[in-house]
Amino acid sequence: MLNPDQIKGWIAESLACEHLQVEGDGHHFEAVIVSPAFRGKSRVQQHQLVYAALGERMRAEIHALSMKTYTPEDWRQEGRG
Repeated sequence: MLNPDQIKGWIAESLACEHLQVEGDGHHFEAVIVSPAFRGKSRVQQHQLVYAALGERMRAEIHALSMKTYTPEDWRQEGRG
């Protein structure tokens, strides 16, 4: 069974993140990801970057992942950074 730290590690390996939080119960996961790589990209493109970082694991191991993606600027505007 997967744990949130594994997913966090896989994302961090491929995507520079200023903030990365993953929570879940082994089947369903939620992630908050703040990355400069998201600048100038639509929300769909941002999510595609995360899916690319996770690769085949999204099909084989991770059954449900909901995510909120932010640029560092958007994150600060939310009052979180």
